[in-house]
Amino acid sequence: MENKDRLAELFELQAELNKRTGFDAKALRENFDPQYAGEWIANYLAAMSNELEELRDCTYWKHWCTEAKDGKRFLLHNHQNAKVEVIDMLFFWISLAQCVGMDADEAFRIYQKKLGVNHNRQDNDYSMANKTEDDNKDII
Repeated sequence: MENKDRLAELFELQAELNKRTGFDAKALRENFDPQYAGEWIANYLAAMSNELEELRDCTYWKHWCTEAKDGKRFLLHNHQNAKVEVIDMLFFWISLAQCVGMDADEAFRIYQKKLGVNHNRQDNDYSMANKTEDDNKDII
C-alpha cells in the first residue's frame, strides 16, 4: 500500500471515530459551516494541547526537579508512552485538517507546497525579524 493511500485510510478511520463523538467530517466537506467547523477546531485544539503536555511529561522538563539537577533535564524517560502521545496528536491533527475541510489528498498537496516554502526559507537564511506570510499566499 502506498503511503498516500495509508494517509487516506487514516483520514477515513478518523472520520469514522469522530462521527461517533459528534463531528461529521463528511457532512462538513459537503456543506461547509464555519461555525460548526470553529466549534470543533476549539475542541480539538484543547485536546491537542493536552496531548502536547502529556508528551512533555515523558521528559524531565521541569528545571527545578531532582532529575534536571542531576543533568537529566529533557531525558525521554517514557519512550513507549511518548509514542502513544504522538499518535494521539495525529488523531487530533487529522481531525483539525477535517475541520477545515481537507481530505488526505488536499493535506498531502498542501504539505508538499509548504515543504517547498520551508526549504526556500532555509536556503535564504530565514529570519523571524524579517518574516512575512507572503510566501504562503500561493499555497492553496
